[in-house]
Amino acid sequence: MKKNNNHTPMIQQYLRIKAEYPEMLVFYRMGDFYELFFSDAEKASRLLNITLTKRGKSDGKPIPMAGIPYHAAENYLAKLVKQGESIAICEQIGDPATSKGPVERKVMRVVTPGTVTDEALLEERQDNLLAALYGSEAQFGLATLDLTSGRFIIQQLNAVEALSGELERLRPAELLLVEDYTPPGEFHLPGGITRRPIWHFDLETAERLLTRQFGTRDLGGFGCTDQPLAIAAAGCLMQYVNDTQQSALPHIRGLSVERREETVIIDAATRRNLELDYSLSGQNQHTLAGIMDRTVTPMGSRMLRRWINRPLRDIEKVRGRHDAIGQLLEQQAHPDLKEVLQGIGDIERILARIALKSARPRDLATLRDSLSRLPALQEQLTERHAPLLQQLAAEASTHPGIVDLLQRAIIENPPMLIRDGGVLANGYDAQLDELRNLSKNADQFLLDLEAREKERTGISNLKVSYNRVHGYYIEISRSQSDSVPDDYVRRQTLKGAERFIIPELKKFEDQVLSARERSLAREKSLYDQLLDKLQESIPSLQQCATALASLDVISNFAERAERLDLSLPQLDDQPGISIVDGRHPVVEQVSDTPFVANSVELDDKRRILIITGPNMGGKSTFMRQTALIVLMACAGSFVPAASARIGPIDRIFSRIGASDDLAGGRSTFMVEMEETANILHNATKNSLVLMDEVGRGTSTFDGLSLAWSCGVELATEIRAYTLFATHYFELTTLPEEYPGIANVHLDAVEHGDSIVFLHAVREGPANQSYGLQVAALAGVPRTIIDRARFRLRELEQSATNHKGQQVSQLSLFASAPETKTAAPPSPVVEAVEKLNPDELTPREALDEVYRLKALSEKATD
Repeated sequence: MKKNNNHTPMIQQYLRIKAEYPEMLVFYRMGDFYELFFSDAEKASRLLNITLTKRGKSDGKPIPMAGIPYHAAENYLAKLVKQGESIAICEQIGDPATSKGPVERKVMRVVTPGTVTDEALLEERQDNLLAALYGSEAQFGLATLDLTSGRFIIQQLNAVEALSGELERLRPAELLLVEDYTPPGEFHLPGGITRRPIWHFDLETAERLLTRQFGTRDLGGFGCTDQPLAIAAAGCLMQYVNDTQQSALPHIRGLSVERREETVIIDAATRRNLELDYSLSGQNQHTLAGIMDRTVTPMGSRMLRRWINRPLRDIEKVRGRHDAIGQLLEQQAHPDLKEVLQGIGDIERILARIALKSARPRDLATLRDSLSRLPALQEQLTERHAPLLQQLAAEASTHPGIVDLLQRAIIENPPMLIRDGGVLANGYDAQLDELRNLSKNADQFLLDLEAREKERTGISNLKVSYNRVHGYYIEISRSQSDSVPDDYVRRQTLKGAERFIIPELKKFEDQVLSARERSLAREKSLYDQLLDKLQESIPSLQQCATALASLDVISNFAERAERLDLSLPQLDDQPGISIVDGRHPVVEQVSDTPFVANSVELDDKRRILIITGPNMGGKSTFMRQTALIVLMACAGSFVPAASARIGPIDRIFSRIGASDDLAGGRSTFMVEMEETANILHNATKNSLVLMDEVGRGTSTFDGLSLAWSCGVELATEIRAYTLFATHYFELTTLPEEYPGIANVHLDAVEHGDSIVFLHAVREGPANQSYGLQVAALAGVPRTIIDRARFRLRELEQSATNHKGQQVSQLSLFASAPETKTAAPPSPVVEAVEKLNPDELTPREALDEVYRLKALSEKATD
């Protein structure tokens, strides 16, 4: 928008403010509305489905305008933030009564997807992360900050695949990138992307900003000096938060470094395939988190998702979680523990709002009530001897001083906002009590004054009243206005009444109104001082909040173990995976039929299982449940199995399902091969690999050759623990040629022309594919199934003739040398299918027999 001197002073003011926030929507306060103009109005109208109107003109054209009521702004802000938009909120700060020209306005608040802290704008059970990315094609620095908790984490990554996996895990609400920078690789970026100047990623500037924020001489104490790219990203992130919040950030007290070698690494494709907290359709129902989350606090729910998405390799740390769960189950202590935790609010996010001076009265009441439950929590934990429970009990100390302060300061049920007063309790401040008493005594004074004036004037319908425009007044009907005393001064004339003021009432008005204004000002000042006092305790309260979240997750895992029949897994240093009667934790809960448990045994002599069986037989479920059991064990949960022993696991890979990336110009087969390449390049002997139908996206020869070669590589060179599902029966001969490979299959039986899936894993290869039966179940027309069955018998007979041995079903690969292209339907079969015997005369039937014989002889020739 160019400058235009023909604009009204108000629009000129708007344009000046908009120029400071060109990439954001500007909410421009006008009376009871926030207005948007020009392209902002058009965009907001589209995103919010609000009416687009016009106001004035620019260059001879009407100026687009859209508006929302200021009292409903939070609802509209929530919608915009979810769509990745940032908003600058411009308020009136001048006095309309004294302003010459437009009232002075200023941007008082900036809301972006990654920096929102208002309760109404946040998903309470999901982290809201702001991330910054800096680097090249070889190395990347990634920094993330949860402004609602102060959790500040950095990491340095050395591959596009690693970056993609981390972005999929973290799912930041907003990502800061250098201007004109295009991230390498093919991965899904989050919706909110904000561009920042290159100098915001300067390393020296970053170190200076961070040390000033943390109050340290350098960053050596945080163990991050070997990660310059990550520090640069963290510096940009810190600058951005300072710019948007325009306030101190005392709850951001340091940063921590995450290293990939500390966790069981899960790449982006595997994370999606396993449906940890989002299903393939994008929903959070019917996911691992959806089944496992019965936490009673929002901060516990968020921590549970972090544990699930970042399983650990540190066996001792994971065993600590298992021991704590086991003790709660053994002593049946988890129900009582959950009951105490039930009344604890979102302390973590309340502390962030206290730090930002945006905490509302009900936040402080929730903090008070939550901390008041901690003595009862300590009683629940005194008899628990598991080291982790003892540690968490010590960290969740009772904070009696803060509880006492808040009990004295805040009334039991405070109003939503401080601006109207009535938040601080009586007795908290003597001066505030005195000012309040002046206002409270006003009613009695007015009653007494009204009675005296009625007696003095003899006017029985005289009333003493008040309104915000004219203040206090004495109202008398016009018919009796001639009877008023000489000291009555007319204040207002109405149609049927006159309003007067007298010196005594005027003096009282000045005292009372002054007392009310001073009372509100005093209360606001005391409230700000209270927030300042609470800020001194933020570090200890943050530690307490983290401990409470951990206790919530531990007690939740105990409840889930009891309710879902989960068992304690054994983690040790001996290689291998041994699961007895494992179950899929999600499928088992959402299925209407009893789940069939299956076992899996992988060790040094049995590295890869070739899995065959019919479609819908349960191959993918069996593979996914194995990965989920391993993941749950390493996250600290009990697992859905009769027993499980899990050796060292460094990564989990999956190549499951078919999808394309049309926008990226990648076919289904290309996506499949890229995921396969990632596995072959990065898997190790301690990795768990799920491979499903590799090679099915291309021709039979190519696909079978690729699947064969991948299986051999995984078994002989990489030696990863691998579940390899396939419909290529030729792969079932691999165990005869290479050690470490075994065949298993999902069982099924035929019932007439149909099929019954048993979902049971058996040793050895499947004896047939049951493809025609599955097609029939899917609703393929009967004529098509019959024709396919006829062709199948021909192919099987052909295989018998050429190989000199009987096979029950031949893969397409085996028939390819004879049928280089798909054979057309037999002329005899087609002729028979067209016949309707009920409509033939005996003579016509005989003619058809001779015609079919001729067609048969011709086909044989």
